[in-house]
Amino acid sequence: MRVIGVIPARYGSSRFPGKPLAVIAGKPMIQWVYERSKPSKTLSDLVVATDDQRIFDVVQSFGQAVMTSSSLSSGSDRVAAVVESLDVDIVVNIQGDEPLIEPEAIDRVVNCLARDQHASMATLVHKVTNPAAPEHNDSVWVVLDHCGYALYFSRATIPAIRDVAVEKRVPYFAHIGLYAFRKEFLLRYTRMSSVLEHAEKLEQLRALENGYKIKTDIIDYYPLCVDKPEHLKFVEKRIGQFNAKTD
Repeated sequence: MRVIGVIPARYGSSRFPGKPLAVIAGKPMIQWVYERSKPSKTLSDLVVATDDQRIFDVVQSFGQAVMTSSSLSSGSDRVAAVVESLDVDIVVNIQGDEPLIEPEAIDRVVNCLARDQHASMATLVHKVTNPAAPEHNDSVWVVLDHCGYALYFSRATIPAIRDVAVEKRVPYFAHIGLYAFRKEFLLRYTRMSSVLEHAEKLEQLRALENGYKIKTDIIDYYPLCVDKPEHLKFVEKRIGQFNAKTD
């Protein structure tokens, strides 16, 4: 089974222009993502997909980069453009704003999809005990069925509890934006339309609305994402903690 990891990285961002090149502890963020993903045991190859020459040139100094069209609307569309002509079985869409991604998380999502022939794609979720906690203000939530397939994703906290008698028995799962696709499905996926995707601004809803299954794996890992410039200091603090433990 040949598995490729693709890290989509664009320069333009309304909240954080040039985010992939933001320096964290002496290295651009995209380099942190690449180097943290590289030790994955399931990846046969790893590449950054970008539409910007500046990002391309930086990535070429430490890894592989591919230029894609600036007209592509989502990260998954950019990933699909990279793998369309490649001989691969599973494609992993690795978020470019998670500089502390765990390689084990990549292996978990790949194995989750590889084990389930009924699923077209797979992703990871994290069980949350307190969805109202400040660290979950920007979380995306997912509801699962008894077999671990995603029923729905939302930026609203779901499920909405109407009966306090069952509140403690209802699990909450925060979505981790790491996806594994079967290549043939990914190429179809880019041609699908979805009203729900545009309503929630969540591209994974494209698969569900078109009747495809998304298998999930519950994992203890929860990423530290960089959405705004002020998030950089939290990542640097975490890196400092890691370094202190290894010294």
